[in-house]
Amino acid sequence: MHIKKTKSLCPECLKPLDAEVYEEDGKIRIKKECPEHGCFDNTYWSDAEEYKEVSSYVPTIKGINNPQTSNESGCPNACGLCEEHETSTILGLIDVTNRCNLKCPVCFANAAVSKKLFEPSYEEIRQMLKNLRGLEPVPTPAIQYAGGEPTVRKDIVELIKLAKEEGFSHTQIATNGLRIGRKEGFAQELADAGLNTVYLQFDGVTEEPYIYNRGKNILHYKLKAIENCRKAGLGIVLVPTLVKGVNDDQIGDIIRFAIKNIDIIHGVNFQPVAFAGRTPAEEVEKQRITIPDFMHLTCKQTDKQIELKDFYPPSAVESVSDFIGALDDKDPSVILNCHQHCGMATYIFVEDDKIIPITHFIDVDRFLEFLGHSAERLDNGGFAIKPRVLASALKELPKILDEEESPEGINMKNILTNIFKKKSYDALGDFHKKSLLISCMHFMDPFNFDQDRVKKCVIHYAVPDGRIIPFCTMNSIYRQSIEDEFSVPIKSVHKFH
Repeated sequence: MHIKKTKSLCPECLKPLDAEVYEEDGKIRIKKECPEHGCFDNTYWSDAEEYKEVSSYVPTIKGINNPQTSNESGCPNACGLCEEHETSTILGLIDVTNRCNLKCPVCFANAAVSKKLFEPSYEEIRQMLKNLRGLEPVPTPAIQYAGGEPTVRKDIVELIKLAKEEGFSHTQIATNGLRIGRKEGFAQELADAGLNTVYLQFDGVTEEPYIYNRGKNILHYKLKAIENCRKAGLGIVLVPTLVKGVNDDQIGDIIRFAIKNIDIIHGVNFQPVAFAGRTPAEEVEKQRITIPDFMHLTCKQTDKQIELKDFYPPSAVESVSDFIGALDDKDPSVILNCHQHCGMATYIFVEDDKIIPITHFIDVDRFLEFLGHSAERLDNGGFAIKPRVLASALKELPKILDEEESPEGINMKNILTNIFKKKSYDALGDFHKKSLLISCMHFMDPFNFDQDRVKKCVIHYAVPDGRIIPFCTMNSIYRQSIEDEFSVPIKSVHKFH
């Protein structure tokens, strides 16, 4: 059954191709044909019903006012951002190096393979930060330093300070954690510089996934890095790269590990492996894990304590931003309007070893619908509209909240009342201290590339030539050419430094 037309890529030559997304045998698939390399037909979402369920959460289009490139050659050939892009940048990424202290088989950025060094200077990074903050009408609020391995740079602490100087409210690094685990006091240096979150590569609770994904067992360094972050009070998000047959049986164990360390771990963001290299199509299908696969595995491996109905796409919370913005008489500063099929997430709480998803004590659908309707009322205005909307909000809360099911120590009525009535967000601190965000973000590769998703990407790379490029086009199309242009041969590294 036909679902939609879109643009995709040839996995061999990366040429943009017309593509069809369609339903067959309970799955959503994407197919296209390259005149030179033939037909490609791949799984997009493994559960058609879940795909359709999520399709109702279509985000609004709110792009930028100052695009950096023109799309005369057509999407996705003009990323930078162009005038057709439909979102702003929620999280900016900067690859501060392609050097690494590992040689991971699943990595898409590897200096050892390219034989070239890509390492922007401090001043080049400053300019990239300025470019992200210069987006209109909403400057990028959050930055992540990535690579390669960002902690191999001797000036990484100074770069974190620089991000704060340039106005970013949230700074994080994507790291394998080796240096944080090995070097005592390093986590404290990062925290003192203003780092908010360690985005820690974490593939499982046994050694086997690391041997396969990373080339050697480094679990003990991960555990030591977590302890060092705990000493420094530096928050962590675990980031497992999911590979079928390698660690997809450890989803539940990873969640339980995060629960045991909930004092310092704030979330787990599972990322199914993307096939950015020249992988045979038949191998892609064997190894592919889609978002519904993750959801079903989570349900099974948590003994149904987390169920399919507990997950929502990030775009579902757009009404929250709209409501708070309307209360403040201004457009919301940040809108999570990424494509509805990019990811799924839920919040969980823990009480006496029991997992309690947020959906157990909040009628999420009713809550989001009410906020969306209230935002419209506020925007339309009228006599004493704010007091009237706030009064109806307080009256609606008992119908939305099931206080008997609320975890101990979480008074959602007080939290929401403080937000609605007093515009106080302090109470959210208790919410975050006792909750875990469980999410899955499935980045695209040339096999499942969908232009519709790219146009609504909210995670963007800043690069040295001034462009700001969506994550999935960067890693599928542009990475090689950018590194070629701004790299030096490895043998010339001593000259570079």
